[in-house]
Amino acid sequence: MQPIETIAERLALTRDQLMVYGEHMAKLRLDAIRDDRSRPRGRIILVSAINPTRAGEGKTTVSIGLAQGMQRLGERVALALREPSLGPIFGIKGGGAGGGACQLEPSTRINMHFTGDMHAIGAAHNLLAALVDNAVHFHSELDLEHRQVFWRRVLDVNDRALRQAVIGLGGRLNGVPRETGFDITAASEVMGILCLAEDLPDLKRRLGNILVGFDRQGAPVTADRLQATGAMTALLQDAILPNLVQSSEGVPALVHGGPFGNIAHGCNSVIATRAAAARADYVITEAGFGFDLGAEKFFDLKCRSSGLWPSAVVLVATVRALRIHGGGNPEQGGSVEEIRAGLEHLYHHVESVQAFGFEPVIAINRFADDSEADLAAIESGCREHGLSVARFDGFSQGGAGSETLAEVVIEAAARPQPPVRYLYQLEEPPEQKILAVASTIYGASEVVFSRGALKDLQRIRDLGYEKLPICIAKTHLSLSSDPARVGHPDGFELPVESVRISAGAGYLLALTGDIVTMPGLPARPAAQRIDLSDEGEVLGV
Repeated sequence: MQPIETIAERLALTRDQLMVYGEHMAKLRLDAIRDDRSRPRGRIILVSAINPTRAGEGKTTVSIGLAQGMQRLGERVALALREPSLGPIFGIKGGGAGGGACQLEPSTRINMHFTGDMHAIGAAHNLLAALVDNAVHFHSELDLEHRQVFWRRVLDVNDRALRQAVIGLGGRLNGVPRETGFDITAASEVMGILCLAEDLPDLKRRLGNILVGFDRQGAPVTADRLQATGAMTALLQDAILPNLVQSSEGVPALVHGGPFGNIAHGCNSVIATRAAAARADYVITEAGFGFDLGAEKFFDLKCRSSGLWPSAVVLVATVRALRIHGGGNPEQGGSVEEIRAGLEHLYHHVESVQAFGFEPVIAINRFADDSEADLAAIESGCREHGLSVARFDGFSQGGAGSETLAEVVIEAAARPQPPVRYLYQLEEPPEQKILAVASTIYGASEVVFSRGALKDLQRIRDLGYEKLPICIAKTHLSLSSDPARVGHPDGFELPVESVRISAGAGYLLALTGDIVTMPGLPARPAAQRIDLSDEGEVLGV
C-alpha cells in the first residue's frame, strides 16, 4: 500500500485537505469538497449486474478491476463506492471490499469499522428513537401518540430476533410499552439522507424533515419538532466527509455511504461521487445488487436529486448466475443450453438499461472453473444481440486482466451522452410510479396493493407527500418479489405490502412481497470463520 498522501496527490488533494486515519485512510475535509460543484466533471461509469446469486457476482471486484485497467491504459481514474456493512460480512457474502487482485485497501479495516461512519449513522438514528420515546414518556407538548410512532431502531448486524420487539416493559420508570423493531443500519433513512445530501446544510434540512410518527390530532411529528436535528447533525459531523483509500494497484477510491440496494437506494454518496468526478477524468461507481434494484434507483433517485448522469453502463454477468437463471444448478455442473436459456434474463436487463437511453457493456466476470464453452456461449449470445462484451480476469490478474474491458468501456463512454430520461414524472400518482418501475424494469403485468398499503397511500396524499419519487424494496434474487422465481418471469403480479414515508431522504419506500429490513444470519454464518491472529491480523474475511 502507498501512503494516503500519495494517493491524495493523484486527486490534486493536499495534506491539509485531509483528516488522516493512520497511514492508509483519510477523510476529505469540508473545504476540499465545497468547490466540487463548480469544477469540470469527469465521465461517470455505472457498474451494475444481472440478478445475483446469494454469494454475489463480483460487481465490486469488477468495478475496482475496471478502474485498475483504465489506470494501466494511462487514464486518470477514481472509484466512488459504498462502504461495507457488517451484516453481509458476518452473514453469507463476506467482505464488501472486492476480492483477489482487485481489492480496496486496507481491506480488513474497510470491512470492519472503517472510519466509524456506520456507527455514527446508527447513533444518530437511535438518538432520534430515544428522543421519540422520551417525549412519549414525559407526555411532552408534542402529544405523540405512541401507537402512531413508526421510527424504529437500527443495528449493523443481521439479527432476525429483533425484527419485531416490545419495548418499555418493567413499569412506569422504563417508559411506555409499545411494539417496534430494528432495521439494519444500511436500511436507515439516516443512511439514505447521508448518501443523497448535497452538503452540510442540506444534510441538516433533510434530517429535520424525518417523519417519526403522529400526534393525537393526526398531525405529523418530525425530527425538527422533536428538536433533534442539531444533535443528529453533530453526530454526523465526520460521517458526512468522504473516505479516501486505494485499490490494490493504487487507484484512488472514495468509499462513502452504504445503503442496501434491495431495501434502500443502493448507491454511494452524492458528495463522494461528485468529488471524484471533479478530480478525475473517469469515475467508476456501482449500484447495489442487480440493475432492477440499485441501478434503477441510481437513475430515478440519485441522478434526479443531484443532476449527475453517467456516460456508460456496465452489466456484470457470470456463468454461475446465468446457469441458475437458465434452470440449472452450478453445484451439479451443467450444460451450455442452460447458459443460453439464462441469457434471456440478461437480455431483460439490457432492455432496462436501454430504457434510460444506454447500450450496456457486458462484463463476463470469469471464475477459475468456468468452461470455455460456457464463456463462448455468453459472448456469442451478446454479439448476436449487438452488445459490446468483454471477459474480466481481474480477480486473478488485477488491472492486466481488466484492460480489454477497460478499452471497451472507454469506447462506450466516448459516445454522445444520451439525454436525461426517467421512468416517471414526479407529478404522477405514487401508484403509477410504482407501476412504471414494476412493468418496465421487473416485467410485472400488475401491481397489487394490500389494504395496509392503500391506507398508507391515502395518508401520503393527505399529507402532501405524493410527489416524492419511489424507492422499491424487493428481493435481489429475482426480477419478481419471489426469490425462488429465477430466470425471466413475465406477466406476474407485484404485491406491495406497505409504503413508508422517507421524507428526509426524499422518497416513498414501497415494501414488496416478504422483504424484511433486518436480515437474518444463515445456518453457518461467516462470523464463525473470522478470527484475530496473535499478530493482530484479521483472518477469514
